[in-house]
Amino acid sequence: MVNWLGLAVPFAYLGILVGSLATFSSLYRKRKAAKASSLEPWFPPHLQRNIYLSLLHLEPEPGDKKAPAVPESVLKATLLRRATEDIHRVLAVRSGKQALSTLLQKGSVGDELWQRFLRAEKEVEDEVRDVVEEANAFAPNWGQTIFQSANEMMNHNIIRQKVIELQAQAKVEREWWDKRRASIQSDFMKELDSSAGNSKPTTPGERVGSDEDAVIVEGGGPAVAGKGSTRKKKGKK
Repeated sequence: MVNWLGLAVPFAYLGILVGSLATFSSLYRKRKAAKASSLEPWFPPHLQRNIYLSLLHLEPEPGDKKAPAVPESVLKATLLRRATEDIHRVLAVRSGKQALSTLLQKGSVGDELWQRFLRAEKEVEDEVRDVVEEANAFAPNWGQTIFQSANEMMNHNIIRQKVIELQAQAKVEREWWDKRRASIQSDFMKELDSSAGNSKPTTPGERVGSDEDAVIVEGGGPAVAGKGSTRKKKGKK
């Protein structure tokens, strides 16, 4: 005969144990979810997504029964802007994951920061999936190429920004060079004026005196020669 009372005790113990574990797991998940929701977001608010959703679900104005229709081209352009911002966030997540994981292993950062990063990574994945679905809703298979088009737009914007920065820098450097050239010319003219002021010109009186000295020297030459010839004549006599 089966002793049901003896079997009931182990089954009751197992039931209590399973119920305790289930309760503990449920409380732990709720606490973890509440803690994750209270963490500061990794990225700032997604402005492009908010604009797209506002245009997509545009509400009618007071007194109107129907909301104004938004052109499809405007919605597509807004969705491309949204995809461009998603590319920036995907690149930021990919570039920061390895470094943050290394810092976490070394104990340089806390678990809270890692949980923030994991939540941001999941949000980015959901955002990319949502953009692909929205693109396919506008046109079949557009979700496969929308991020390629958004990447081209992003590169174009980067190049245009670089060109603007270079033009602004060239303008600043041109102004600096113009000032530098004017300063060099001014210093050169001052140096010329100072060298011209230091040079001492000869006066006419000094020139005359030198000419007279030359005449006296030249005049003494024939006289000396004449005396020599006279002495020779006296010797012959």
